[in-house]
This record gives sequence, C-alpha cells and structure tokens, in this order.
Amino acid sequence: MEYRYIGKTGLRVSSICMGTMTFGSTTNEKEAFKILDASYDRGINFYDTAELYPVTPRKETVGITEEIIGKWLKTKSRDSVIMATKIAGAASGWFVPPIRHGLTAIDSFHIKKAIEGSLKRLQTEYIDLYQMHWPDTIVPIEESLKAFDELVKEGKVRYIGTSNDSAYGLTKANEISKYKNIARFESIQNNFSLLNPRFHDELANVCRHENISLLPYSPMAGGVLSGKYNNDFFPDDVRFAIYLKEKNKRVQAMAHRFVNSKTLEATSKYLELAKEYGVSPVTLAVSYSKHFDFVASTIIGARVFEQLEDSFKAFDFRISDELLKKIEHIQKEILYPMG
Repeated sequence: MEYRYIGKTGLRVSSICMGTMTFGSTTNEKEAFKILDASYDRGINFYDTAELYPVTPRKETVGITEEIIGKWLKTKSRDSVIMATKIAGAASGWFVPPIRHGLTAIDSFHIKKAIEGSLKRLQTEYIDLYQMHWPDTIVPIEESLKAFDELVKEGKVRYIGTSNDSAYGLTKANEISKYKNIARFESIQNNFSLLNPRFHDELANVCRHENISLLPYSPMAGGVLSGKYNNDFFPDDVRFAIYLKEKNKRVQAMAHRFVNSKTLEATSKYLELAKEYGVSPVTLAVSYSKHFDFVASTIIGARVFEQLEDSFKAFDFRISDELLKKIEHIQKEILYPMG
C-alpha cells in the first residue's frame, strides 16, 4: 500500500480515499458498512464525508451519511482512521444548501455550529481534516481562517482544507495564513479527471510551490468514464440522468458539463485505451487521477460493494509515459483543441 502526506501535515494517507456521498441515499447502511470494511481491509485509512451528505442534498436526509460513518467508526480503532469532513458553504452556483434553513456561511458562527454537529454525528472527539465545501464569496476569508484556527487550537480539528476553490482563492488564503500566523489550508478538494484535467493550469503550480495537496474527487467524472452514458440510451437511475430531468436549469447545466458530445467522444477513446492496456475504464480513470505529484489521495465512490474491485486495482496499475502521452493527445484533440 502506498501512503502519501497531505501538504505539510502529519496526515499520512492511502493514495486512494473512500468517498461516502451516497451513504444514506442510494446506498443503505448495511451496504455502506460492507464498502467501508472492504476499504479498511484493503489498507485504505482515509475517508471523506460532509455535513451536507448524502447527495442529492435534501433537508430530510442531511447528516445521515455522517451518522452511518459514526456508527462504523465505533467498530475501529479511531487512531487507525484519517477522517475528513466538510462544512457547507453559502449558496453555491446551482443550489442552496438545505442546512441551517439555507442560511449557511463560512463565518465564525456557522463554523462552530457545523463542527459540533459533525463531531456528534461522527461520534468522535476530533476531525483529522476539516474542509470548506466551497468558498464563501461574501465573508472575508480572514474571518473564516481565524475561526478554523480556533478549532485547531481547541483540538477539535487537526488540519484544515478547502474545496472547489480557485488558484486566486487558494493563494489568497495561504498568504493570509502566513501573515497572521494561523492554520492554513493544507489541501484542496477539486474535480479532476480524464475529462476535466483543468487543475493542471495554475492550481497545480500553487500546490507544487506551496506544498498543498490536491484531493481529487469524481475521478470517474460522475460515472461518465465507465461508458454507461455512451449508448443511445442510458440508465434512468444514474446521477446525470436524474439531473437532466430536474427543473432547475443550473442542475441540468451541471449534467451537460460531463454529458455532451465532446466528453462522450473522449470517453469512447478512453474505453479503447483501457482495452488496449488490459484494464477496466475505472482502473484507468482512478490511476490517472492519482498519478501526479501534487495529488495526495484520490477520492473514489461506490454505490454497491461490487463496484470496488476495479478501483482497488488502481493501487497497482501505473500510468506510463507512453500511456500519458496518449491520454494527453485525446485531451488536446477533443476536450481542449485550442489548448
């Protein structure tokens, strides 16, 4: 098992992290325990959740995922698990978080409310990595960082991170932490996959120069890279099929971001490439996402236990220079022809 450090922290995590956003919705508690136990037995010591989960976020289900994980944590030695969770940000570009009456913010009040709720549901005295689910464009980042720093000093949180952030946002936060001598974001959890390699731009430079780690989520691009969307008809119960039926145009737009002519054409090429190298499309996608030096751990997910094996095979499969060149050719030819 390969372990890597997150940023400048003492958190030594498996190169694959178990994501949990379906636990309590499309994955029931019994199945969630099977997935968590299988991951733990395979050597995965890093688990990611959020106060907002499960997805799709609904008022009546918010917090259930943390509750399930809290029950599971009690069956393991707490010191053997690196637990990450997230505080919901303010209203994002496509939905209002159904938490605290939709009035969430990354201010001192909400940070204190959120951490107490997560600690209670997870049945633990501390969080190893506490992350901002997405940036707050109204509350000054200095106020947010000071409140996070207080949690670190109180021992409720070991380290902090951000998510869905920009190069500007990460750099500004990092410089404020230096100037104020307070806890800094040691990680950034952003979307990064074969279909969305944009992190290679300025964000990768920031991470390399400042020793901040990327924790990529959605290495399967929401399941698109499995190939299930590449037929004329795809299952009605998959995530983007559900999103495309939503009345909310912003939700529909999010689905179209990954289900469109370019992404489906690129996916068909990746399916051929996986076949050429004798691996499943899942193994190829996860291996790519964890390949780079600025990545600490790639967050995978599974609705059912049977989906895990192909992701686990990414522990042993390596992206060669030859394979990487073929991948980059597909990305430049189809996804970013002007790049």
